[in-house]
Amino acid sequence: MKATIFYQLVLVFLIGNSIYSQTATIKGVILDQENQPIPGVNVTFNSSGTLTDFSGFYLLEVPSNQNLTINFSHLSFKNFSLEINFEPNEDFEFNPIMELDIEGIDEVIISSRQNKQVQGIVNLTPETIRKTPGAQAGVENLLKSLPGVSGNNELSTQYAVRGGNYDENLVYVNEIEVYRPFLIRSGQQEGLSFVNSDLTSNVDFSAGGFQAKYGDKLSSVLDITYRRPVSFDATVDLSLLGGSVAAGGISKNGRLTAIGGVRYRNNSLLVNAKETETNFKPVFADAQTYLTYKINNKLEIGFLGNISLNEYSYKPLTRQTNFGTLADPKALLIFYEGQEEDRYETYFGAFKATYAANDNLTLKFIASAYHTKEQEHFDILAQYRIGEVNSDIGSSDLGEVEFSRAIGSQLTHARNDLDALIFNIEHKGDYSVNDNQFQYGLKYTREDIRDRVQEYEIIDSAGFSIRPPGIEYINTQPYEPYDAPLVPYNDIDAFNDIQINRISGFLQWSKRTGMGDHELWLNAGVRAHNWTVSGQGIETTTQTVFSPRGQVAIKPDWEADMLFRVSGGFYHQPPFYRELRDSTGTVVPNVKAQQSIHIVLGNDYSFKMWERAFILNSELYYKSLSDVNPYTLENVRIRYRAANNAKAYAYGLDLRLTGEFVPGTESWLSFGYLKTEENIDNRGYIFRPSDQRMKFGILFQDYVPKIPDMKVYLNLVYNTGVPGGSPSYADPYDYQSRLPDYKRADVGFSYVLVSEDKLRASGWLKPFRELTFGFEIFNIFDVQNSITNTFVRDVDTKVQYAIPNYLTPRVFNIRTTMRF
Repeated sequence: MKATIFYQLVLVFLIGNSIYSQTATIKGVILDQENQPIPGVNVTFNSSGTLTDFSGFYLLEVPSNQNLTINFSHLSFKNFSLEINFEPNEDFEFNPIMELDIEGIDEVIISSRQNKQVQGIVNLTPETIRKTPGAQAGVENLLKSLPGVSGNNELSTQYAVRGGNYDENLVYVNEIEVYRPFLIRSGQQEGLSFVNSDLTSNVDFSAGGFQAKYGDKLSSVLDITYRRPVSFDATVDLSLLGGSVAAGGISKNGRLTAIGGVRYRNNSLLVNAKETETNFKPVFADAQTYLTYKINNKLEIGFLGNISLNEYSYKPLTRQTNFGTLADPKALLIFYEGQEEDRYETYFGAFKATYAANDNLTLKFIASAYHTKEQEHFDILAQYRIGEVNSDIGSSDLGEVEFSRAIGSQLTHARNDLDALIFNIEHKGDYSVNDNQFQYGLKYTREDIRDRVQEYEIIDSAGFSIRPPGIEYINTQPYEPYDAPLVPYNDIDAFNDIQINRISGFLQWSKRTGMGDHELWLNAGVRAHNWTVSGQGIETTTQTVFSPRGQVAIKPDWEADMLFRVSGGFYHQPPFYRELRDSTGTVVPNVKAQQSIHIVLGNDYSFKMWERAFILNSELYYKSLSDVNPYTLENVRIRYRAANNAKAYAYGLDLRLTGEFVPGTESWLSFGYLKTEENIDNRGYIFRPSDQRMKFGILFQDYVPKIPDMKVYLNLVYNTGVPGGSPSYADPYDYQSRLPDYKRADVGFSYVLVSEDKLRASGWLKPFRELTFGFEIFNIFDVQNSITNTFVRDVDTKVQYAIPNYLTPRVFNIRTTMRF
């Protein structure tokens, strides 16, 4: 009864506050001319006011029905004023761009990028993301050009960071954690990334040493912010790989904003260009929306929704791969029967409420649900032969197989089905007092997963069944009779019904202060994570970990514009479902959290070159990992041992030079060096599957001098080969071979008919805010990159051949973009 009366009083208070309020609200984000947020801007009227936060956001409650003059001032920018009269309870959004005060330019560069530099965060502009060419265009495509980030498969959106694997990266959209499908085994099955580039307004990325406010992963954080439209806008992007449509708008009173997007992708252009002839019918489509509604001047609610449908129908026909040397050329010929039918359905919804209690305290409540239904079914018979190739240049049969050295077949079968429901409830708070900022969070997660794994593989070579590795049996046929039972080469059959309950939280403190004439930033925090694994036929297990972290950054009072920082701490990754499942499909509930002691030393040097601004980012890092859960990687499929029987380390150097190499454009050069090794069962250190030793990346934007509307975009990546040139079943201590180096260059050309600086006043082009036509060339040098090897045995000679599985060759694409 008392509780009911309490809720009634709260409801009356909220209604009364809404009815009788005689105030209004002005809010927005203040940017500089580089579209970077400006912290510390004074927004005042009469004797009241506020300051913009680190993201450039401000919120000010003002009287209604009065003529007001609102002043915007900053030491390093030109001041200006806004004269306005608000209606009662009006919610007005104003997003000005402040011009530089030339006398304060050195300080301005620091102020506009200060918070991200302090945290060691790389900011990527949505415009650069949308324009950069790639077989999988989007945020992840641009990430792979950064140092420390590797991805040797252009068909995949997955990436590895500083020696980690694909499962060690956090992804947030508007502070809401998002997830990926479980059963993906090859890049061509993936379809679309969750992040819709047409909806983004800000992209932040940290490759390590991130603060306690972020979650429990070992490698990186990708923090996406979806935009809030201030007027109606729409975008259409069409190409031979698919298309997307996005639109956004705001209500007349400014309280409701909405954006949404629909995407469709068809990878046939890329897959049909590969050496395997197929009947390939993919359907990758999704729809997303982000809504916000301001209930009153203090309370706002938002909704993020996504529905994704990926259908992958794959029927291989034939394949011919030439390999060997010029002196001894060979070829693998395969004739296929059967097909693969995969389906991935994901549904995601999240509500977020933000309550601005006062200028110093902000409270947030988030609830989200993620549901995925995945199917991976295939039966494929591959009948192969290995032959010697005619290398006589003058022969009419040049390149044809003249003599078969090995003949055999391989039957692969799978009936894998997964149904997962993940539910989250989270509360976060942000309190500022003087120069101190306190942030905290508490989160509950429920994971309910039902999984059936049924796979087998049978290999036959010239009539002799190849037995699984590790079985103590010697095949002496045809000299002795075969008297052992026939068994599949690989055989997995398991059913799991697992529930995981998690409670996690964090508390952190940040302060901006001084040390003499130098500026100093401090951050310290701790995370805690408790999880319980239970389910059908397994023993319930509960574990807890704590992760203290910290950052220190200093900007010396030097003539050179320098910023130094050191960050690190203990990072834990409590196991997700895939990390609990071993290679036989059995769930091991007592798998521990992997731990990394991580330290990062960074420097940002801002300087002028050719009268233009440049920044050189440098980071040295070291990771000491314990309780490591070893895994094998085949294409993009990770199989864990589900055992904490290894330790590892990783260290490296990342360099990135970014700036206007061409006036008015952003380009960069990046270099990364990495070494990572692991010691499994104290057998000695060997390369980890993610040991990407060296990496070079170039992102270059240019235009034709005499035709400035003709734009050119170049995305070039060179990665040294990673370990992985061995069978997935093999003992890694017996196979330490590497795949060939990965070399890829994508280029895009576009002609701008209409842009913001070139609007048409009349004619059929008048409705457009932007209209471009162009074409793209993927893999312009037609390099034969490979992601895995196919291993074929010759029973007669006992030789096992490693035949590379090549990725996409040179492909041409046509693309047009429209904005209204």
